[in-house]
Amino acid sequence: MTKGSNFWVIGGEFGSMNFHKLVEGSAQVQGPFKTRTEAEDAWRTVSEENRHKAGVRFSIVEEPARVSA
Repeated sequence: MTKGSNFWVIGGEFGSMNFHKLVEGSAQVQGPFKTRTEAEDAWRTVSEENRHKAGVRFSIVEEPARVSA
């Protein structure tokens, strides 16, 4: 039986503009969301809340579907 994918919004404040390493304590994870649309709505909200901070970035990631034996 296959279980549907979950979507997550992840990100935070990065230490430099190359966006490789988060500032300690700034990581944020929201979700899981059952649909990409729900995740996009959450991403839009958190991105708008932080738009004045150039070093803050968020992404949507999809958790792979799981297959149970």
